[in-house]
Amino acid sequence: MAGSYGRWFCTTGLPSDVVIEVGDMTFHLHKFPLMSRSKKLHDLITNRESRAAGGGEQDEEEEEDAGEIREEEVVLEVDEDSDVHRIRLPDFPGGAEAFEQAAKFCYGVKLDLTPATAAPLRCAAERLGMSDDHSDDNLISRADRFMSHTVLRNPRDAIRALRSCEGLLPLADDLGLVSRCVDAIAAKAAASTPTALFGWPINDAAAAAAGGGDRPRRKNNAGAGATWFDDLAGLSLATFTRVIAAMKERNVGPEIIEGALIAYAKRSIPGLSRSGRHVGGATAAAAAAPSSDGEQKALLETVIANLPEETIKSNAHTGTAVGATTARVLFGLLRTTSILQASESARDMLERRIAARLPDAAVDDLLIPSYSYLVETLYDVECVERIVRYFLEGRDADDGNDDGSEPETPGREASRRAMLAVGRLMDAYLGEIAADANLKPDKFCDLAWALPDGARVYDDGLYRAVDIYLKAHPGLREEEKEKVSGVVDGRKLTLEACTHAAQNERLPLRTVVQVLFFEQLQLRRAIARTIMANEGGAAGQGEEEGDSDAGGTWRVATRGNQMLRLDMDSMRNRVQELERECTSMRKAIEKMDRRGGGSTPGERGATPAMEGRWGSMVTKRFGCKFPAQVCQSQQRTVVARPRRPRIEQSP
Repeated sequence: MAGSYGRWFCTTGLPSDVVIEVGDMTFHLHKFPLMSRSKKLHDLITNRESRAAGGGEQDEEEEEDAGEIREEEVVLEVDEDSDVHRIRLPDFPGGAEAFEQAAKFCYGVKLDLTPATAAPLRCAAERLGMSDDHSDDNLISRADRFMSHTVLRNPRDAIRALRSCEGLLPLADDLGLVSRCVDAIAAKAAASTPTALFGWPINDAAAAAAGGGDRPRRKNNAGAGATWFDDLAGLSLATFTRVIAAMKERNVGPEIIEGALIAYAKRSIPGLSRSGRHVGGATAAAAAAPSSDGEQKALLETVIANLPEETIKSNAHTGTAVGATTARVLFGLLRTTSILQASESARDMLERRIAARLPDAAVDDLLIPSYSYLVETLYDVECVERIVRYFLEGRDADDGNDDGSEPETPGREASRRAMLAVGRLMDAYLGEIAADANLKPDKFCDLAWALPDGARVYDDGLYRAVDIYLKAHPGLREEEKEKVSGVVDGRKLTLEACTHAAQNERLPLRTVVQVLFFEQLQLRRAIARTIMANEGGAAGQGEEEGDSDAGGTWRVATRGNQMLRLDMDSMRNRVQELERECTSMRKAIEKMDRRGGGSTPGERGATPAMEGRWGSMVTKRFGCKFPAQVCQSQQRTVVARPRRPRIEQSP
């Protein structure tokens, strides 16, 4: 069997008696192998031969047969010069490749089924009538067994088979191939976890790293690091929507559905992904982006409409790279809605989804360019203001469900962290847009006041934004400057910010006075807290703990530390007194030596009697109760006065 230049020949040594045209390919075959497996070809050839043997009788029957053939889109011709049947099969499912595999099966060639060829061969067998009723163990039963035992048990193979069914519609849908693949994918997704979907990790590169560097990587894939989301992203929009609907019916986790939708949007909408284009030309070619703006708009609205709402409550603030990536992609979708002019309902729905991810967003995500000529500002400030309002509405709804019976819960702590993260994000955003010359003071103040007081621990970031705004808008009136400066709470400024504000010439005089007042108030409070901590810190600590035994132990330990500190201070004073006394003694001795001109005690030639008189003079002069000692200034040693030898007197 060989093919060349649009012709395919069966090299069995016998002349071919059947020529079948499928698309641009012509197959030169033999009728007996084909008739033994295909009921359709058997009936066509048999009926034609019987009519030819009848000598043109029964014209009405021939017309009816011809009409039936035309309904089946099969055209049969017989060459008058030779007994060669010419059959044209237009719009054959699977094309020439599928018919070639079916023809080889008729000749007894071993069938090589794959997930990508199983569905086309099943449709081709259906069109040719290759059922078990016509021949045992025929192509239809073999293809069905392979689909059930191999393809549908592996979700990745099911995705490949589902992709191959897109060119076989509506026949593949009528045969149930599409629904079987969709159900298999959804069932496996419902039984898996987001981190290990379908029995293998989401990221194949991570799995290879976990399994060891010697583990061989698959080369038949578009990319070893491709995720299962990329396989789903290769489907058409209609098929992908059916898969998402099946996942929702089986209660698949919202994280999986959201990840699949985002991956599909990144693959299908140009410019949405900032990480660059995907490698792997085969997979990327299968997921070609829509050509027109209308198709992209329909795709975008479909993705937004299928985003699950459960992720708002389950993943309000992940604080991880995955959450940040999701927020970045959602903001990219929001930019695309402005460019494609999507519907208001889709835009509002997407803004509410983004509000749930706002704590994970970055400042660059909020810098949405203004694409309307009616808006004077450089960035779409109105959109950010709506997102913040939706975020606060969702937070109020969560707080309303909490009865407040417990003083502190993990949910409240997460909500507090999310609010503080949004506060830091808005301060940074205000600092970025403050340099816009077209930003009005009222709009700047509305954005600054959009968050409650609890969203900011310190107002240093907000003060920085105000300083940038005043610097970029030097022509503001005094009342406008006071309004803009009034968004900063002087009580929440740190000492460094207060010091900077007190010397800032751009601030109004009233604001500077308020900052100075609060700075002095902070200093007084700091001094008062220090004094109170030194005097009554032990008692206060004991009261806060609420444990009498622990408080008593703390007070005893504190009192002991205070007594030890007093003893050390007393000892230090005593040592200093002794040092002063030693210094005075040394000076007095030197003065006496200069007056008397004699040798100092301890020198060579001094007698014990002289040393005794010197010691008695020092004792009488300074009133020392201890033996006289001499402090050497050069060396830190003490030289003791030698004792006089005891002289025993005889009676």
